[in-house]
Amino acid sequence: MKRNLLLGWISLFGVLAFAQEDPVVMRINGKDIPRSEFEYSYRRHADGNGMKLSPKEYAEFFIQSKLKVEAARAAGLDTTSAFRKQQEAYRTNLLRSYLLDDQEMDGNARILYQKMKENVRGGQVQIQQIYKYLPQTITSRHLQEEQARMDSIYQVIQNQPGVDFARLVDRFSDDKRCRWIESLQTTSEFEEAAFSLAKGEISKPFFTPEGIHILKVIDRKEVPAYEVVSDSLLNRLRRQPLDKGTETIVEQLKKEYQYIPNMESLEEVLQKGGTERTLFTIDGQAYTGEMFKRFAASHPQAVKRQLNGFIAKSLLDYESQHMERKHPELRYTLQEYAEKCLAEEIVHQKVDLPAVNDRVGLATYFKFHSSDYRWEHPRYKGVVLHCADKKTAKQAKKLLKKVPENEWEDMLRKTFNTSGAEIIKIEQGVFADGDNKYIDKLVFKKGDFDPLMSYTFTIVVGEKMKGPDDYREVIDRVRKDYRSYLDTCWMRELSESGKVEINQEVLKTVNNN
Repeated sequence: MKRNLLLGWISLFGVLAFAQEDPVVMRINGKDIPRSEFEYSYRRHADGNGMKLSPKEYAEFFIQSKLKVEAARAAGLDTTSAFRKQQEAYRTNLLRSYLLDDQEMDGNARILYQKMKENVRGGQVQIQQIYKYLPQTITSRHLQEEQARMDSIYQVIQNQPGVDFARLVDRFSDDKRCRWIESLQTTSEFEEAAFSLAKGEISKPFFTPEGIHILKVIDRKEVPAYEVVSDSLLNRLRRQPLDKGTETIVEQLKKEYQYIPNMESLEEVLQKGGTERTLFTIDGQAYTGEMFKRFAASHPQAVKRQLNGFIAKSLLDYESQHMERKHPELRYTLQEYAEKCLAEEIVHQKVDLPAVNDRVGLATYFKFHSSDYRWEHPRYKGVVLHCADKKTAKQAKKLLKKVPENEWEDMLRKTFNTSGAEIIKIEQGVFADGDNKYIDKLVFKKGDFDPLMSYTFTIVVGEKMKGPDDYREVIDRVRKDYRSYLDTCWMRELSESGKVEINQEVLKTVNNN
């Protein structure tokens, strides 16, 4: 990182920086960071993590986060329609949280809680899922490919009722957790699928804003106490469309911002669906029929509801523009959320997805770090053969020398067990000391065994190993380590290409109480 931590940097900002009420504490890739922004982030981090870091220690985390955000913007992630809708929704929710009465909201939340207890979506469900993340920038061809792949997996599940769902999750899913969810915690699409399934049932593939899913319900629980879910209930209420509480707020805003309707124009809209004239003014600013036309195009519903929605949105947007003056912390709250979303998305694309899907990278990483995955005690990788006679045992051992290990079991069955009689019994795998009594005796020289009836010769073919020879045998550990490696490399790249200048004297003035 091209970082100049020189006291002489103060002169770059000059005495003016200290004369300002909000001096610049650092500059990242040419962008000034005022002390107030850094202090807000510093306090939020302390409150959320309970970690006591000095401002200087926290500055490293802050800079890394900002560099990720810059990378996300360079990739155009802040220009996607999905990101913009996400931010607009958050801004609206945040605005509502400032405007709505806490007591009224709590009362509404308790009503919603009672309905939830009576609803089939009450309680909790434990789920596992086969999930494929779909980025905001996915192409239609890639989308079709992913949908076809999930349809194929679902077909396997349908054709093989006894299939191990957990193994499919481990092999195909970007999310391998087995977790509990409750109403209001997830998207409506995810929630609808999860709560519509009985214990043990598996859903068809379905889409959410995050990607495509196949769910299995592992278990279910009853509705938790109100105190446990109250925060999530309040958040859900803030995300709902305009309600009576919001209508009250709109009426207050009409008075505060001198809302003046043009009754003739409003009536024309109700009669004809539109007008070219001014509909109303807010603080003297005109809101026209053309503006309503654009709003109506994206809100298909009855004209009266469209008009009421347009008036309400105009007033709430106007209030939103002035909220930062009333509540200065709002600007940093909005900025923090936007940057958090951008950082998470770029990390997902640059680190998380490759750590799951880059098979060549995973194999290469494992090759150069295989010693990290050695077992505490050697294991035997091979096959136990219970043979009808000595001649069969000799032939089988000779045959296996000519065949790749992953074809052993299939080749033995085709060669020796074709007439209906089972001449050879086969046990193939990786065996630790104590896993198999035949391996224990013949390989680890421990214990003893009696030959199986009708199978007088038992032999083993394989080799002792200090560790796995394929990353897929320890896939979860390798993915975790490979992700850490990718993250470290990427952050090094960002640091080396970025330019960061810190005003140490201003940093010392940050309140760390």
